[in-house]
Formats: sequence, C-alpha cells, structure tokens
Amino acid sequence: MKVHEYQAKALLAHFGVAVPRGEVTDSPSEAREIAKRLGGRAVVKAQIHAGGRGKGGGVKLAKDPEEAHDLARRMLGMTLVTPQTGPAGRVVHKVLVEEALDIARELYLGMTLDRGRGLPVMMASLSGGMEIEEVAAKDPAAIVREAIDPASGMFPFQARKLAFALELQGESFKKGVAFMQGLFRCYVETDASLAEINPLLVTKQGDVLALDAKMNFDDNALFRHPDIREMRDLAEEDPLEVEASRFGLNYIKLDGNVGCMVNGAGLAMGTMDLVKLAGGEPANFLDVGGGANEEQVKNAFRIILSDKNVRAVLINIFGGIMRCDIIAKGVVAAVREMGLSIPVVVRLEGTNVDEGKAILRESGLKITPADGLEDAAKKAVEAVR
Repeated sequence: MKVHEYQAKALLAHFGVAVPRGEVTDSPSEAREIAKRLGGRAVVKAQIHAGGRGKGGGVKLAKDPEEAHDLARRMLGMTLVTPQTGPAGRVVHKVLVEEALDIARELYLGMTLDRGRGLPVMMASLSGGMEIEEVAAKDPAAIVREAIDPASGMFPFQARKLAFALELQGESFKKGVAFMQGLFRCYVETDASLAEINPLLVTKQGDVLALDAKMNFDDNALFRHPDIREMRDLAEEDPLEVEASRFGLNYIKLDGNVGCMVNGAGLAMGTMDLVKLAGGEPANFLDVGGGANEEQVKNAFRIILSDKNVRAVLINIFGGIMRCDIIAKGVVAAVREMGLSIPVVVRLEGTNVDEGKAILRESGLKITPADGLEDAAKKAVEAVR
C-alpha cells in the first residue's frame, strides 16, 4: 500500500525524523492561510502517488500567500502527468503547503529490503533529487549500502558510515546520524517495504530534513497497523484493483489484451512470460489464491472482462489446495451469467482435474482446452489474432 507524501512525513516525524513544517489542504483559500502561518514564502506540492511531480508542474515555489492561493487553485483538480503516472496522469485532490527552506545540498537516503541478503538495507547517495534507478544504472558506486539486522537494530557506527559517505560535517553530521536511526525505526516498526527520502535536504543553517518522502507498506502486515490502513486513498488506485481487493483477489491491470486468471503468484508470472514469448501481451496479473471458491472465480472473471482491452481469457490452474472442479464450476457459471463472446482458453492440472475437464466439456460452452502451459499461451494469443 502506498501513502501520500504528507502522510509519510507524519509517520516519519512520529519517529523523530526531521521534516519541514507544512499542512495539507484541498482549498486554495486555506492554502493562502497556511502560507501566512509559515511566514509567507511556501512551496505548494501536488499530492499524488507518483514521483517526478516537479517535472510535471506539481511542485511550485510561492513568494507570498497570494501566489500560494493561485498555485493551489491551478493544481487542485488538474490531471498531473509525470514519468511515473503514464500518459493518463493522476487527478490532484490535495496539495501540501510547506515552508520554503534555504537549500545548501540535496542528497539521497532510502530503505528497502535486500532480498538477496534477506535483510533491510539503507542506501545513501550524494546524487539527491535524481531518480535513484538512473544513478544505479550510470554509476553503481555512487550508492553506498548498509545492511541492517532488524533483531539488533541500527548500530551508531552504521549510521556514521553512511553520514561520512554523504560528506556531512559538524552539527549536520550529528543530525544526519539521528535522522538515519529514526528512519530505520520507522521502516521496521511500520512494516514498510520502502522508505525513500529524495531529496534529503541539508540547509544553509546545517539542518537535515526530509524534503520529500515516499513510503510503501506490506499489505499482509496492515492488520497490525489500523492507523496506516486508514491512510489508503482509493482515488489513487485503479478501480479494478480496488474491486478485486474486496474479494481477496490479487489483481494488477496491464496494457495487453490477453486476460489471465491463475492461482499462485509465481505461476501467474510464468503465465505472463509465456504469453509474451508466444507473441502476445498480458492484460493483467490476477492471482485467485490457493483457496478460492466458486464465487471468487466468478468475480475474478467479471473483473478481467471489465477491462475493455481484453480480447481473450487464459485460465491456468494448478490444483493443489485449489480444486480444478471448483474452478471449472466458477468459469462455467461466469460465462453463462455474462454471456461471454470472446475466446476462453483453459489449462487445468492437479486435484480433481478429470472432474474439472468434464464440467467444462459437458457445459456446451465454447471453451478451448489446452494441454500444458505453453499450449495454453499459444492458443490464447492465436485466439486474439
């Protein structure tokens, strides 16, 4: 789950991480009053779940409260297009009005999980304000990494090592070390999957603050954090993905035309790969899970077909806990209920596979069986063509 910048900063501040003063609003007149409280000069920042907002015109400096009002008025309701939103962009519903600071240096600091080591890792770079992926591609040595054992916590020497790498000195060094330790605590105690500060700001007065903040959280841990769960902004998510989450389905919309219904995330990824190898384009990732019932299968089918780009459906089920006959009944019920007119290719293997195939065969519906995953992918792509 993602949160907005202002929400991430509130969480960071709770753990002692320094952030600029600021308030969020959906009103231009309130933006003016916030700017007054901040001393006049302020930065108005569009709040959407995407980076690169400055490049799209979503971050502007206001020299006085009146200009803050005008900037907020223009931003609110606009469709902001950034490199991360895609051409469709995102509608701005709120803006963050923050104090303007005297910038001396812009750095990078972030935390995520190093899956190779099985440990959280804090990353630091002198190349603040840039996309960290670009930095890593052009100059991997520009990123300093420090793996941290969550059982032991972040030792002071680890924070000092990163502070040295960022060339912090004097009071900025001390503040930077405290900043990193707070960031680590926030990352671990909120079950975050990403905590990124880009840029990490060093002011002319020597303060170290999170000028921008991005945080993502592990959905499977949200039951431990009802306060964070309440931060979810459904307006920032794809409507089909929101609908799928209501039924316990893992769905991500893509740009292709072969709809995929699969049980298991790994098998779903493999299915999409084979669709690509067959010359097609998957329209979605959809994992119905290991214990889906007939009703969930029907809802999964309905969600796939809600995407107008879908020209064929590929169902790939390996029955372990999931029984093939349950899947077959759900597919038949969905096809009959929705009056399906596009091709459906089904590959079933595993528990009760013979019963499942019999249900499909005796349904009288135009459902194409497949022998093996490669055969299923080829038939689905051919059906689209």
